[in-house]
This record gives sequence, C-alpha cells and structure tokens, in this order.
Amino acid sequence: MNYIPNAEGDVKEMLGAIGIGTGDMEELFRIIPPALRPLSFNLPPGSSEFDVEKYLRGLGRKNLTELVYFIGGGFYDHYIPAALDAIVSRSEFYTAYTPYQPEASQGTLQAIYEYQSCICRLTGMEAANASLYDGGTALYEAAMMAIRITGRNKIIMDGGVNPIYRKMMYSYTSNLSIDFSEIPVSHGQSDRGMIDEYLDDSTAAVILQNPNFFGAIDDHSDISEKCHKAGALVIESVYPVSLGLLKTPGEMDADIAVGEGQSLGMPLSFGGPYLGFMAARKKFVRKMPGRIAGATTDGKGRVGYVLTLQTREQHIRREKATSNICSNQALCALRALVYMSLIGKQGFVELARICRDKAEYAGQKLGKIKGVEVKRSAPTFNEFTLKLPGSADKVIGKLLDKGIVAGFPLGRYYADMEDYLLVAVTEKRTEREITMFADALEEALWS
Repeated sequence: MNYIPNAEGDVKEMLGAIGIGTGDMEELFRIIPPALRPLSFNLPPGSSEFDVEKYLRGLGRKNLTELVYFIGGGFYDHYIPAALDAIVSRSEFYTAYTPYQPEASQGTLQAIYEYQSCICRLTGMEAANASLYDGGTALYEAAMMAIRITGRNKIIMDGGVNPIYRKMMYSYTSNLSIDFSEIPVSHGQSDRGMIDEYLDDSTAAVILQNPNFFGAIDDHSDISEKCHKAGALVIESVYPVSLGLLKTPGEMDADIAVGEGQSLGMPLSFGGPYLGFMAARKKFVRKMPGRIAGATTDGKGRVGYVLTLQTREQHIRREKATSNICSNQALCALRALVYMSLIGKQGFVELARICRDKAEYAGQKLGKIKGVEVKRSAPTFNEFTLKLPGSADKVIGKLLDKGIVAGFPLGRYYADMEDYLLVAVTEKRTEREITMFADALEEALWS
C-alpha cells in the first residue's frame, strides 16, 4: 500500500479544486445512494504509523507467538519507518552505478556525501568516510589508523568495549606486532587509575565505548585530556541513538569515532548486512580507510560530487594503502541517511529520550522483584544489567517459552557473570510488554 500523507489543508484544497467548496469529505460521496455507502466515512483520528502497523500485525498473528525483544548488546530492535523502505527500494538506489566515474554517478556520490555529513553532525566530528562493514570492523580500522598516525604500536582497550568487537580486534591483528593492554571495568565505568598506569609514550590509542557493553554511561573528557598530553589518540565507540541525549565523541575531545549503524534503519535480519561508521578530526583525514566523497564545482560553476580520497590498495602503492577495504556498505549507508533524514534533529532527541525513559521504567519494575538487583553504579541509557538469584541462561529459556527474549546472558563472555543479564529497551517496547516481562521474570524465578 502506498503511503500518501495528506494534511487537513491539503484535503480541503483538493476538494475545492473539484468544486466542493465546503471541504467536507462527506459531500464528495453524497451522490452515492445511502444503501450503497459504508455506514460512515467519519473515520477515527489517525494514529501513528507504528501503532497502526502494530495493530494490524496483531490481527494477522493471532494464532502465532510474536517475540518481544529485550536483547541488545550492540544490536537493537528499533522501529523502521515505512517510508524508508519505499525510498531505498527505488531502482535508481539499489542498482546505482559504482562511484568511480563521477559523470555517471552523481546521485550515488551525493548520497555518500550527505551520509558523511550526517555522521559528522551526529558524532560532533569533522570528517567521515563512506562507511565500513560493521561496528567491529570499524573499531579495528580505527586502531590501525591510530597506529599509522602516531607511529606507535600499543593499544589500551577498556574492558567495557563490546566483547564481540574485542574478539574481532584480536583476530584481525593476531599476526601483527601490536601490544594490547585491556583494562577491567571499575564500578561500571572506565578505570581511570589503570588507564593512567598503562598510558606511556608507546601508546598509540586508548579505545573506549559509551555507553559501554554493560549499559553504563561515562564522560571520557578527562581521559582524552590525559591521552593527548601523552601523545596518544582516543577512539570512542558509540551507539548512535544515544547521541540524541549524550555527549558526542567530539564534545569529549575524541580523535576517532566509530560505531555500529544497525540502529539507523537496518533490520536485525539474523545478523546483517549491517553498517560500520567512522568519523575523525579533519587533520587525520588522509589516514582514514575506505572512500571519502567530497563536493566541488565544475568549470561552469555547477555543484558536483567526486571521490576526494580513496587510499585503497587498488589505487595507490600497496605500502601506502590505508586499508584493504574493497567496498563500502553503500546501500546500508543510504538506509542510514534516509533514516536520519526522516527522524530529523529533534526526532533524534525525542527518540533517545523515549528509549531512556522506558528503560528507566523497566529498571524500576524489574528491581522490585525479589532477589533481582539492578546494577546502578553508573547512569545508563537504554540498557542496564540485572543480577539474578540464579542462572541467567535458565531464566532466558523459561521466558522464551512465553514469547519474551529476556536479554543477553553476560556469562557467555564473562566467566564470573553466570547470573547477570543485560536488558535493553527501545521505543518499541510498551508499558504492557514491560509489565509482562516483569511478571514472567518473577514467575520464572520463584514459581
């Protein structure tokens, strides 16, 4: 079904154009005999797209169990506006010509340029590339970029960084001479004392995440200041939706910002395809991997778009290549651009606030259950950690039978956290669903 939004003024104008001066929709159908008309054309007031779709899907799935997701860990169940798929599914987008020939690819190049601009605004940074494969790849590329910039080979990685990303980092660099130091999380936030202890003149970068994998929010501005005094860079991995409320990497004086862009209009889709984004300070732009599109003017003064930089091994001498990336996630980046355009600046703020508020409500409900402790050593955004009076894996299994994906069992990555559960709440979760989750959790623990 096409989505045709018509404001009340638009409707009256159209009715007026066909001679119905009253602007009354009932008048349009007056010629139809009453016996042949529906009972009434007085339809109820419109609801939000999300509410209408949820209602219709509910009718269509009365005989099926639809899972309710409270799982996150870097990948989140956000709502995707219907207009996004309608726009991105246009043939000129999904069959776009590769951007090597600007005279044939102005649309693709402009989309990349606009995507980069949005990522810069979102992160508070000065330059962005055309995208990377996913959040973990982006983090690895940022570490290699820092090593190229500083000429150093030591990376300090905070223990709050997503363990999937850390595993990818160690796998990608297993044959390289890089000295890694991993700092355990202290009370949910970065351990400043241990970072100071490991920071020295061989450190290329300190890798941080905000909010971290446990959901804790941190202001890393003080760490950035100390790193820069030591000649090291700061790499900040961020959850883009949180930037509607939280300090941006730019405001925390980070040098490189990366993250997983799945929450910017990509469905969970069994793990991909996803989108890695990267932004940095302008002075480091020549050390960034992948493609970078720029705007210029031609000989007639017309605005045009080109690939300004593409320091890949296909284009320059191999020893000067910044990466072996052979492509960017162009269609996923386009989805992210369309999503950010549809949501808008104020929409981002409102989306982040809704996610935060619903997570706070869920934390309060779950914290009232006997034996359940909500870890509150640090403020959180839309994700928080629960300590349960038993195995998180067993609880997840029981709740899955009730159609609830309860969260992520931290014992899967941390040996001493078998009874810890990471819970995520997005704008899609309703008060009823949160209450249902709390009731089911209490029953699973004590029935």
